[in-house]
Amino acid sequence: MNAQHEIRIALAGNPNCGKTSLFNALTGAHQKVGNFSGVTVEKHEGYLDYKGNRITVVDLPGIYSLTPYSPEEIVTREYLIKEPPDVVVNVLEGSNLERNLLLTTQLMELEVDFLVALNMIDEVEEKGIVIEIKQLQQLLGCHIIPTSAKKSIGLDALLDHVIRVARKDITIRKNKLFFRPGLEASVEKITTILARQKELDGFNPRWLAIKLLENDREVYLEVQHHPVWVKVELALQEALKEAERMHDSEPEILITEDRHAFIRGAMQECVHQPGGLKATPTDYIDMVVLNRILGLPIFLLVVWAIFQLTFTLGAPLMGWLELLFGFIGSTIGPLLPNETLRSIVIDGIIAGVGGVLVFLPNIVLLFVGLSFLEASGYMARAAFVIDRVMHRFGLHGKSFIPMVTGFGCSIPAIMATRTLKSRTDRLVTIMIIPFMSCGAKLPVYVLLTAAFFPPEIAANIMFGIYLLGIVVGLWTALILKKTVMKSDSEPFVMELPPYRWPTLASVFFQAKIKALMYLKKAGTLILGAVIIIWAVSNYPHNSALDRAYTTESNVIAKSGISEVSKKDLAKALELRIKSEQLEYSLAGRAGKVLEPMIKPLGFDWKIGIALVTGLAAKEVVVSTLGTIYSIGQSKDARVELKSILRHDPSFSRATALSLMVFVLLYIPCVAAIGVMKKEVGKWKPVVLYSAYSLSVAWVLSFVVYRIALVML
Repeated sequence: MNAQHEIRIALAGNPNCGKTSLFNALTGAHQKVGNFSGVTVEKHEGYLDYKGNRITVVDLPGIYSLTPYSPEEIVTREYLIKEPPDVVVNVLEGSNLERNLLLTTQLMELEVDFLVALNMIDEVEEKGIVIEIKQLQQLLGCHIIPTSAKKSIGLDALLDHVIRVARKDITIRKNKLFFRPGLEASVEKITTILARQKELDGFNPRWLAIKLLENDREVYLEVQHHPVWVKVELALQEALKEAERMHDSEPEILITEDRHAFIRGAMQECVHQPGGLKATPTDYIDMVVLNRILGLPIFLLVVWAIFQLTFTLGAPLMGWLELLFGFIGSTIGPLLPNETLRSIVIDGIIAGVGGVLVFLPNIVLLFVGLSFLEASGYMARAAFVIDRVMHRFGLHGKSFIPMVTGFGCSIPAIMATRTLKSRTDRLVTIMIIPFMSCGAKLPVYVLLTAAFFPPEIAANIMFGIYLLGIVVGLWTALILKKTVMKSDSEPFVMELPPYRWPTLASVFFQAKIKALMYLKKAGTLILGAVIIIWAVSNYPHNSALDRAYTTESNVIAKSGISEVSKKDLAKALELRIKSEQLEYSLAGRAGKVLEPMIKPLGFDWKIGIALVTGLAAKEVVVSTLGTIYSIGQSKDARVELKSILRHDPSFSRATALSLMVFVLLYIPCVAAIGVMKKEVGKWKPVVLYSAYSLSVAWVLSFVVYRIALVML
């Protein structure tokens, strides 16, 4: 224990066991989110004060075992070994114990101080399942506390036991997990050898022995560096020969069999199912949503409904934020007498950063919808439904999980491909993930649909854009699988959790995380970008245009026309001079170089600059447009960006559609490119992919633009 009144606990468990709900119930609002060191796997941490103790709670990623294959399994095992908490709380789903206990057996082998939170005990009782908790405690060698995070059952009892275990008031009993005699003898022999190696004192020697017999690569690399390896290797060879002679098998397989035999025995001895299996609501729902004919249309309908809600509910909230930033700009402007400073604040920061922040409600609503689908258990069904489609393109449903993650952010989605066993499938999935429309692209879609299309069809257009990304991704997978990355697709096996009504706290917590990440990006990366964009859009300054503006203003002022006409002419002159100054700037000159290449897509040089800056982050496309177009506006006629675009002669519905398609498909942000290179291992495939995505974006944007010109 770190200090007398400080306790650190870690929640470990399978996906869908209610672990995160328990974390939310324990820590409430005292939570923060970061990443584990060196990886993009999220680390949720919170704290609570209980009976004079400050208890820090770490919500480890949901995993099925401690075998280090996926990023989640790697960081969980590394954390438990190298940063051991005072207590590990193993969260089990009470109505699905047999699956959950595999991870428990591995925690038992690790011999950490742990408790079991038998979660969802209310569902256990509703289903008539009887669990002999005292008997199960004897088998597992730890205390078991029935809990229900959803109904706040057993939380105090759990915390009381955590404190007692951390203070060593509760002695962890020896568990009943042993292997068959010959295998157990091999484990004990290797354990004895390892226990003599002082350099390995930080590791449990029995756990090391088991992992070596399981051919665990990470443990092999750890032990091979020490002198004891000579003796260990001989013992491993003897164990291999013994397993072959006695069981015609390998130690790795025997260990797995013995774990499952222990679990089956525990289930038979301690868990009593009600007589006669009755159809559950999950069974009835699955008859419809997993139907071969209805499954895919239902999935598309569900996603379409999420976009409808996102746009319908988000539109008024976005309007209020636009009014707020407009009010801020009109209030601050007169307080800044310096013309340059006023331009930086109004044209740069407020127009750029504010232009991105107005889309925060849409971002939050979209992630509330996706979090709801995932927590309810439907997203796992969607993977099975999509599996039939993906097989036709050379992939399987397991690739769908990183693809769905890509709707949030491409970076963790690319990392999530590590769960795919086939290297070919991994590479293909990595190459198609950037075509999934990440959350950073959403502000571009919302801006353009709100500016050029009526609300009743705006959500349909956004749904179509997302669907186009999926179609392009799947066709790209097919091309890769038929040419440079030929291989057979693997069968798809995935657990289908029962349907549950998600706790609102959990859903909104996930949405809050995304909102804070969005705000952080707006206050750092995007803020820096808009200041740079403002600078290159204002400098160098053409003094000749200033002199021309002064001369022509004097002519207008001395003319004999009416005051109304003078005011109109003055506004027109101001806009013309500002536009010419913008074209004279560095941004204008660079844009003019790009313009011939993008002119066939309906883009002018201003859009070209926005697309280049969008390589830093796709939200910067909006902030760039906000900064550039605001600079071109009269200082006494400031309006929101969507109105400016709507009335700009260079913009049209066809341009808007073409731009949405291009932003969807062209090169992802530089951070995603970096992670892609790290996962692929070489620059050549990444460079070729970047050229391919840019080409696809240009061709499809050209097609969409030409069709839209005819039809709209």
